[in-house]
Amino acid sequence: MTSLAYWTHDLGPYLVKFPEGFPIDGIRFYGVAYLLGFIIGIGLLILYRKKDRSPLKPGEELDLLTYLLVGVIAGGRIGYVLLYDWPAFVSDPLILFAVWKGGMASHGGMIGVILAVLVFARRRKVPFLTITDLCATAAPVGLFFGRIANFVNGELWGRQTSVPWAVLFPDSPPDPITGEITPRHPSQLYQAFGEGILLFAWLQWRFWKNPHLTPGRLSAEFLIGYGIVRFCTEFVREPDASLILGLTRGQFYSLPLFLVGGILILRSRKTRKQ
Repeated sequence: MTSLAYWTHDLGPYLVKFPEGFPIDGIRFYGVAYLLGFIIGIGLLILYRKKDRSPLKPGEELDLLTYLLVGVIAGGRIGYVLLYDWPAFVSDPLILFAVWKGGMASHGGMIGVILAVLVFARRRKVPFLTITDLCATAAPVGLFFGRIANFVNGELWGRQTSVPWAVLFPDSPPDPITGEITPRHPSQLYQAFGEGILLFAWLQWRFWKNPHLTPGRLSAEFLIGYGIVRFCTEFVREPDASLILGLTRGQFYSLPLFLVGGILILRSRKTRKQ
């Protein structure tokens, strides 16, 4: 099958493009993705409280959302710079604040969220793992919209392939021999399905069918589930940085998720037996 048979990605990063002279260029899909993720997330948290499945008081969902917003943005940006763009950071540390250039790391965002929840839980005197469980059940929503935004932006494309649903990404590196843009896996959509739809369905089913799970169990299943999906989908995603021990950065940075998730599961089993 020739490259002419494949769809050429022609989507733009803007949902709405403003005319020249406006303070900002327009409304980007990436920003809308974050907004949708948080709106649905807070809706779920409110639903949990109304169903007596949350220790939060009325209004605290919005407070938690503020903490999460700061955590995911700061953690995602710092994580990207430190884990994927270290040489550039060493030469110019101010790139940490150049958010308009893009660059967010999901693993860094997770660390930021965990720290944000820890601060929130201590200040509000609510169980830390109970809150992380609630956040874990809602997190796949944000991951889903984020990956869709990656696809719309035409970034983080997959490896070269000849599958019928392959996509031609104009910004991807051309073939070194022919100089042509080659078809690639739409790995962003694979990750949107796995990290978003599949993980969300599993955690929601576990949450509503098992009201007496030990705190931390759902957090563990989220970490392990995300780690599995991310590790597997990295095989068809073009590495966006040098490999570590033969693994892509996404695979290598997912290994600690398995470790932390396993520790939480062992803890939950031990607590249940007591």
